[in-house]
Amino acid sequence: MANEPNHRLERLFTESGWTLSQWARAVNLVGSENGTPLRYNASAMHHWLAGTTPRSQVRRFVVEAFSRRLERPVTFAEAGFSDLPDHSTQQPDTVEGLLELGKDDMDPSRRRVLGAGLFSVALTIPGWPDLVSRAEAAQTGRTARIGMADVDMVIAMTERVSGLDDEFGGRYARPMAAAFLVNTVAPALRADGSEAVKNAMRSAASDLCYLTGYMAVDEGFHGLAQRYYLKALELAGTANDHITYCTTLRGMSVQAVNLGHGQTAMRLANSAAAASPQAGPRMRAFLAGQQAHAAAQIGDRHAALSYLREAEAAMDKAESRATTFASYDPSSLTYHVGQVRYELGDVKGSISALAESDKLRHHTFRRSRVLHLSMMAERQLELGHLEAACDTWGRVVDIYPHIESGRCDQRLATLLERVRPFTKNQTARSLYERAALVAPPSFTA
Repeated sequence: MANEPNHRLERLFTESGWTLSQWARAVNLVGSENGTPLRYNASAMHHWLAGTTPRSQVRRFVVEAFSRRLERPVTFAEAGFSDLPDHSTQQPDTVEGLLELGKDDMDPSRRRVLGAGLFSVALTIPGWPDLVSRAEAAQTGRTARIGMADVDMVIAMTERVSGLDDEFGGRYARPMAAAFLVNTVAPALRADGSEAVKNAMRSAASDLCYLTGYMAVDEGFHGLAQRYYLKALELAGTANDHITYCTTLRGMSVQAVNLGHGQTAMRLANSAAAASPQAGPRMRAFLAGQQAHAAAQIGDRHAALSYLREAEAAMDKAESRATTFASYDPSSLTYHVGQVRYELGDVKGSISALAESDKLRHHTFRRSRVLHLSMMAERQLELGHLEAACDTWGRVVDIYPHIESGRCDQRLATLLERVRPFTKNQTARSLYERAALVAPPSFTA
């Protein structure tokens, strides 16, 4: 029996304005971003419109490609894939959702499945007023009461995990954070206590969810990271915690800009800034630096330089005392200067800024050093400065064995790929051999 044409998919295709070949390239791109190389062409797209159903994993890529193109969430049902469950409208309460997410993430057998989730540019972000208006009452699931000592314990644990993440990478620390969320934080969110204490616990839980999402980004699990970020937003709203809410939106913008989704990054950065109208100088620098990077990526030179000046002025006024976002320091700001310069075409200027940023960065931030020095070396090679690039990459090779990070793995793989054609040069050959010794076997196979 012949397949029936997929009229719903055809409507989406018509709305997109794509040609069949453009549609195929968009689906292939989403697949590549999620570790599944695809080679679809116009003929395959024609068959889909005629009623042939793509395999289950590819249907997710199709829906995400249309979501990006149309700049709105697209469901499986809307694409004519009604046999797939559509979870987009299911909204379990915050604690139940957190338990489900954390239990899956702490289970090694589930981690790869979670990691296959997609980064969505059409993700629906709950607004601050909406979150506050539907603040949920804590559900008491046991007789225990929590006090500020319990809150302080969650805050201290988050700080410890954050320190481990900065120094060693998130690959091992994230499952630890997920287990802590399930076994300690979620029960505390259900426990009784004064309203002030319960709000403080929600705020602490929000900060831990944000950190756990950030560590998922580090491993390349972008869809999973978005789920943690959304939980952080929900908890921040119920706690009336503007700082963590804005910090999380900014983190989502960083994730988007690093994946090349400039418009989404700009939207999220602007949302973070709009939700923090009374931000202090350091918070303003923290937000404006990200707005500058996103604006530069979409080619808005005037806005990028304006936000950068604003970030620099705010940093000059910032107090030195520690805050939730105190890691945004002169090194971070100089990094943003380098990113803005690069996006605007000043490769040489971006290298100078990254070099200055590395001088200012505390030595314990080893993952950041690997990532940013790698970026600097790649740009040096882009200018044809092979010897300088090898010298910079040499520092990366020294630090890399101490880090467990998916992003750092990607940078080392790029090092090997970029240096391999130059191994007739003695300096490049020496670097390549050193890098190959510390790289996972699959990198050099």
